[in-house]
Amino acid sequence: MLTDSISDMITRIRNAQMVKKETVLFPYSKIKWEILKVLKEKGYFEEVLKIKKKNKNYIEVKIKYEKNGKPKINEIKRVSKPSQRIYLPASRLWPVKKGFGIRVLSTPQGIVSDREAKKMNVGGEVILEIW
Repeated sequence: MLTDSISDMITRIRNAQMVKKETVLFPYSKIKWEILKVLKEKGYFEEVLKIKKKNKNYIEVKIKYEKNGKPKINEIKRVSKPSQRIYLPASRLWPVKKGFGIRVLSTPQGIVSDREAKKMNVGGEVILEIW
């Protein structure tokens, strides 16, 4: 039984990158789908697809690599956990890694990147940081 499906998703992405896999598969959930859509928009993944196998829904992600074989994602880390929720107001949304990374937040307007949250002037729960 998984207690934190988002941490499981992040671990699967890290492990797939270490062994240079092209795709990674997760059990489907709406929050994971929304997080992965934001990361695809920001250029961290090539493709994010909903697929059905044996009457179960999954998300298949095609990992993006640079020409030299290095993964596009240098590091991805979970910020807010089930045991400790981290919330930031819009005024405290500073750039991640001097603007080279992003935060993914859960806001009243949905799952968005930190830059979009800043434009909308809303804060929220910081789900993860990626660079």
